[in-house]
Amino acid sequence: MSDLVEYLQDCKGIAWDTCHKIYILMDDNQMSAMAGYGYDPLIYADQVSVKELISRIEDWYANSCSLRFIQAVKTVQGDPNEGFTDIISQGEEWEDEELCEECGIPQWIHDEDGEDA
Repeated sequence: MSDLVEYLQDCKGIAWDTCHKIYILMDDNQMSAMAGYGYDPLIYADQVSVKELISRIEDWYANSCSLRFIQAVKTVQGDPNEGFTDIISQGEEWEDEELCEECGIPQWIHDEDGEDA
């Protein structure tokens, strides 16, 4: 889940097809593309906290079919397929991490910085 949080801290938004495709959108072009494809829900990262993004993705993942996956996607000129990065591939399971109750990021980030949560 640490990759998930790292991508969510820098993303423009998240999208779900309400079946099994969950995307972390890394740039404005991808936000526009998903809106054009009719993705709903489509959530803008600047309107919610990282903790809320994690919560939404956890909910979507739990309510997705068995083909579920989470990918980060950014725009790559030339070959758009190069812009996809697997966070949780099809067939993999979600691995929970302990999250900080105050800010919602993984506890290990505080531990590495020597901070107490």
